[in-house]
Amino acid sequence: MLAFIHSCGLSGIEGFPVDVEVNLAHGMPMFEIVGLPDASVKESRERVRAALKNSGFPFPAERLTVNLAPADLKKEGPSYDLPLALGILACMGTLGQEALQGVMVFGELSLDGSVRPVRGALPMVISAREHGVRQVLLPAANANEVSCIEGLEIFPVDTLCAAVRHFTGELPIPAIQPVAYQTLISRRQHAEDFCHVKGQTQAKRALEIAAAGGHNVLMIGPPGSGKTLMARCMPTILPDMTFEEALEATRIHSVAGTVPEQGLLTERPFRSPHHTASYASLIGGGQNALPGEISKAHNGCLYLDELPEYRRDVLEALRQPMEDGFVTITRVNAQSTYPSRFILVCSMNPCPCGHLGSRTQQCRCTPNEIRRYLNRISGPLLDRIDMHIEVESIPPEKLSETTLSEDSAHIRERVVRAREVQVRRYAGTGLHCNTDLNARTLAGACRMKPEAQALLLASTESLKMSNRAYTRILKVARTIADLDGYDVIGEEQIAEAVQYRTLDRKYWG
Repeated sequence: MLAFIHSCGLSGIEGFPVDVEVNLAHGMPMFEIVGLPDASVKESRERVRAALKNSGFPFPAERLTVNLAPADLKKEGPSYDLPLALGILACMGTLGQEALQGVMVFGELSLDGSVRPVRGALPMVISAREHGVRQVLLPAANANEVSCIEGLEIFPVDTLCAAVRHFTGELPIPAIQPVAYQTLISRRQHAEDFCHVKGQTQAKRALEIAAAGGHNVLMIGPPGSGKTLMARCMPTILPDMTFEEALEATRIHSVAGTVPEQGLLTERPFRSPHHTASYASLIGGGQNALPGEISKAHNGCLYLDELPEYRRDVLEALRQPMEDGFVTITRVNAQSTYPSRFILVCSMNPCPCGHLGSRTQQCRCTPNEIRRYLNRISGPLLDRIDMHIEVESIPPEKLSETTLSEDSAHIRERVVRAREVQVRRYAGTGLHCNTDLNARTLAGACRMKPEAQALLLASTESLKMSNRAYTRILKVARTIADLDGYDVIGEEQIAEAVQYRTLDRKYWG
C-alpha cells in the first residue's frame, strides 16, 4: 500500500512543503528512508518503531520505504517522526488516507509515543498557510508559538494515540483559538525602567536619541556607573514591534530553538552575549548554519559589555551585518541568510583598571597599557558606532536619593513621536529610521541651515573625522531635529551630534 502525508522542512527561516510518501510492500522486513535525510531523520526509524509498539500499534514486518519529496532538498531534524508514523498506520489500514488529505503534520516522537516540540514551528505554519494548507497538526508544546496565526486550523497534539483518535474521528482535537497581537502586548511587563537610573542625565538623553533614530551607541565609563542597567532599559523606550516585525523576530528564535514560553515575541529582543562568545555563536554558523546572536537581536538591541575583551575577528565580523542589515552564513552542509537589523549598544572601561579620568579613584595603568587596551577596537568598527557617550561614576549621595527620575514610558512617548515623523518621511522608500539613510536619500532627508553646514564642515576638519563619521553625525543630527520638532537641521542639532563623536579623538587620537 502507498500513503501520502504532508509535512514541512526548513531552509533558514523559511519553510518548504515536504511530501512524506510511505510504501508498504511484500518482501524481507526492511525500513528505508530516502530523499536526502540527515542523520537525525534516519534515526527516526528507531523512534517511530518504538513509539508505535509502545502506543499499542503493530509494526509491519514487511518492506517499508519512505520517500521525502522533493528529493533534491536536504531534510533535517526529527520533525518528520509524527507524519512518518501516521503514514505507516495509513498503509496498514488503521487510518483512512482521506483523513490525512489537506493536513500538514510535523512533530518529534518519544519512545513512549508522546509528541515533543520541534524547532521552526512558526515558519513551518506560515509556509503551510502560504501554500494553501488549511489544517496543521503540531506538538502541543509549540501551540503558544503559533497562536497568533490566522487563516488556518491548528490542532495541538501531545501523543501519537491522540493523533490517531483525531484522524479516525474517535476523539477530535479542538483547534486553538487565535490570540490578537494587541492582547499579547497588553500582557507584557518590563523588568527594567529608566526611572531606576540615578543621575546620568546626559547619557539618558543620548540613549533616547539612539532609540529614536536606531543609532549604535558606545558607553565609556568606570565600573559601577550604570552602563549595563541603562543598556537593559533600551528596549523599554523603543516603539512596539508591528505584528510583521514580531513574526519575523519570532521566526528567527523559532529556528534557533529559543522561543520564550509565552510564544510570540512581544518585546523587542535584547541579546547580551558574553565576551568569550565564539564567532559562530555571535554571527551564526554550526553544521546547519543556525542564526547567531546578531540575528536573534533582529528588530531589537545587541549589547556587548566589555567591548575590548571580545575577540578581534568577532568584532570585525560585525561590520558587514551592521551596514547591510542581514548576514549570509555558508557552511559545507548549508547556506542561510538571516536578517540582522539591530541597535548595537556597547560599553567599556576607559582603561584596563577602569579608573582613567575618575574623580574618586586613581588610574594605575601606564600609557602603553591604555593604548593597547583601546586599540583592540578598530577604527572602521568605531566609525560605524554613531554615538560615543562618556558615563561618569555616581556620587554616593545620588544613590541614596529616593526620588525617581523620568520613567521609560515618558521617554518612549517622545521616541514614538520621532519615529512617526520618520515613518511619514520615508514612506515608500523601504527605509525604517534615520540610521538607514544612504547616499541617495541622505541629502534630501537632512536639509541643513547654512550655518549648521558650516559648523559640521569645520568640526569634521578640526577633529580629522572620516567621511563615514561625517554622515553618522548628520544622521544623528537629523534624529535630534526630529525629537525637537524641526524640519531643517540647525546649529544646535549639529553641535549636539558632534559632541557624541569627540570621545574617539579624546581616547583614540
